[in-house]
Amino acid sequence: MEQIPHNQLGLTPDGGCKDGHSSWKNQFGLSNHDGKSYDGQCSFFNGEPPLTHSDGWFIVLGIGTLFAGFTCVVVWMDSRRKGAQPQSTENSDSQSSGNSEHFTTAGRQMPLGCTCADVVSKWTWAASLLQSSNVAYRFGVSGPFWYAAGASIQILLFSVVAVEIKRKCPAIHTVLEVVYVRWGARAHCVFLFFCLLTNLIVTAMLILGGSSVVHALTGVNTYAVSFMIPLGVCAYTVTGGLRGTYYASWMHTTGIFLILLIFVEMVYVSSPDLGSIDRIWENLQVINLKNPVEGNSDGSLLTMISKSGIIFGVVNIVGNFGTVFVDQSYWQGAIAASPSAGWKGYLLAGLAWFSIPFTLATTMGLAARALDLPITMEEAGQGLVPPAVALHLLGRSGANLVAVQVFLAVTATANSEQLAVASLLAYDVYKQYVNPSCTSAQIIAVSRGSVVLWAVLSGVFAVVLLELKLSLGWVYLAMGNLVGSAVAPICMSLLWKDCTGTAAIGSAIFGQAAAITGWILMASQEEEGLSIETLGRDYPMVTGNLLALTV
Repeated sequence: MEQIPHNQLGLTPDGGCKDGHSSWKNQFGLSNHDGKSYDGQCSFFNGEPPLTHSDGWFIVLGIGTLFAGFTCVVVWMDSRRKGAQPQSTENSDSQSSGNSEHFTTAGRQMPLGCTCADVVSKWTWAASLLQSSNVAYRFGVSGPFWYAAGASIQILLFSVVAVEIKRKCPAIHTVLEVVYVRWGARAHCVFLFFCLLTNLIVTAMLILGGSSVVHALTGVNTYAVSFMIPLGVCAYTVTGGLRGTYYASWMHTTGIFLILLIFVEMVYVSSPDLGSIDRIWENLQVINLKNPVEGNSDGSLLTMISKSGIIFGVVNIVGNFGTVFVDQSYWQGAIAASPSAGWKGYLLAGLAWFSIPFTLATTMGLAARALDLPITMEEAGQGLVPPAVALHLLGRSGANLVAVQVFLAVTATANSEQLAVASLLAYDVYKQYVNPSCTSAQIIAVSRGSVVLWAVLSGVFAVVLLELKLSLGWVYLAMGNLVGSAVAPICMSLLWKDCTGTAAIGSAIFGQAAAITGWILMASQEEEGLSIETLGRDYPMVTGNLLALTV
């Protein structure tokens, strides 16, 4: 085992930084992709993007336009094919490509494979790639497990809801239609707020992760990217409706898996700096002594006994219940699936999705530690661990691969969120309260307008979060405090016939109030007092999340 200089024990790149130069040194004497030593760096990127502005705009606009164009062509060809086929009278309305049923439910006949691909795609957020590697970098091997396992449970359990949708209300368009029938307009408005809040938080996280990575790698203005990402997705969402999102989901998921396999091969097989599991294990043993992880057994990165890892696991499980069960896009997927494909698709998707964050985090997150890269905790919180490792291993080609992978993850989920919001605004606002006798054409027009409106609003909200200096990791952990209280009541609309509207409303509102109160009170007990930084710590976050789900 390599000897560790005494002055390097516990030292971090930013901790030893003074006047732009750090006393920190890479334990293994490694250099970056340009052959420059990492010694003395205060951070990995140092504010210097490895790619050009042109690369950034090509990824955001060029690849975005390519995928949008291809999806639009596939949707057009599918519409022509269906238009040429004879349709039975009873199915002609739902299958016609020109009506609102087709636009928002894809005819309710999507097969098993498409259902599975769609769920995997929209559950693969930017956070699935970036935040999972962040927790691997911070907590070690326990982080990837708690991230992947803690976010697979919700998809697996949603298969129960998928069955109940087909049994009890196969003709619905949104979850809030069930709420309105069960509990009336007051409950309908309350849960409309929670559903839209969930969509806003999820979309903002996508944009935060995508814009941070593109900015760090290419230097393209973060605010510009924050608007270009959601607006670029509008083209095929507006054109193809839900069926268009299914086609895009399959293509995006395929691309994400292919890039993931490249990184796995580089880290565990062909990299000259790592290249084997044995080498990674040996390097991590050295790093355990140099920078032990506080709260882990023996300070090791290779243990499941991690206090912070377990706390993160609880927050992750609780928070993700809200972003599945209160997100219209998952109900929409179950509505669009054929009766035999719904529950099977969600079960298969939960198993398939597990491999994405777990594999990427145990590859890129642990590799960052095993290479002793000068990544600061601030950079890790912004989701920059995978870009840093890819840049070290593959140079600018690796940076491009990560940027493309994150862009695919962001756009894959963004189109589902846009259509989910469009359905809520069209059916639960416009049709319910503005024009109850509206036509199919009017529903489609409102849906398409809502897609564009939501793209702009989500960009504005992401810019607000950026101005508040809220990182992807902070927002990811906080989401359960804000929407977790709506999980139980919204599920009871289908699963418990004796649940009253008053109880459902009270549970959602008072649960959220209790969560926010507990969150703030716990943060105020920290030595530094109440601040954005203390609100993001372990105990305030876990307190708020648990109160949201249980009160």
